Amino acid sequence: MNKIGKAEYNALKEKYQNNINEAIKLLEKNYPIQYLIGYVDFYNCKIYVNENVLIPRYETEYLVEKTIHFLKNKNIKQGIDLCTGSGAIAIALKKNLNINIDACDISNKAIEIAKKNAKENNVKINFFLKDILKENINKKYDFIISNPPYVLETEYTSPETKYEPSIALYAKDSGLEFYKRILILSKDILNSHGFIIFEIGATLGTQIKKIALEIYPNAIITIEKDFNNFDRFMFIKT
Repeated sequence: MNKIGKAEYNALKEKYQNNINEAIKLLEKNYPIQYLIGYVDFYNCKIYVNENVLIPRYETEYLVEKTIHFLKNKNIKQGIDLCTGSGAIAIALKKNLNINIDACDISNKAIEIAKKNAKENNVKINFFLKDILKENINKKYDFIISNPPYVLETEYTSPETKYEPSIALYAKDSGLEFYKRILILSKDILNSHGFIIFEIGATLGTQIKKIALEIYPNAIITIEKDFNNFDRFMFIKT
């Protein structure tokens, strides 16, 4: 069962009132407290979540922070968030950078949540449905950002993840499936000297970097660590 902080308990109590014991029983079954409460605080944004979207993690919040610093003084006008899910990344970037941003996902239900989140946070983002593994995108961007599925189906995950959408978690080809596709797709949709920003699986950095250099031999690539000192973020200057 997840540990419950005072603020989370109060939020549960407010939402469930006389049914707090029902919520506690669900938590004992490792049901995510974020789904019970119905939202998460993500980089000063209120992001609604349910079982149709992945719960934004602290690591992804750190990705947003690093991306804001990385892009702040660059001539960036248009970006895209691939595999957007709840829309958390796109919304946080839009609120903190003077840019236009599109965002897409394979799940129509995720897009519905993302649109609700954009409205809640008073930002305008072009969300659209797209299976990036099979479909192309007919637009040009200055940067691509993505926290795609990268967990192996045989890999251990915390008990709470069984309630999250599997299409947002698991990837074929040893976790590399989406990174390969996004890097190939970038050749058609990324402007010259553009940027690609990834959240990555902790063991995948070297392999993703190798693939990126095959496509962009002159790219400048940096891999940065998360709070737990795992390789977690990749910044590619093409």
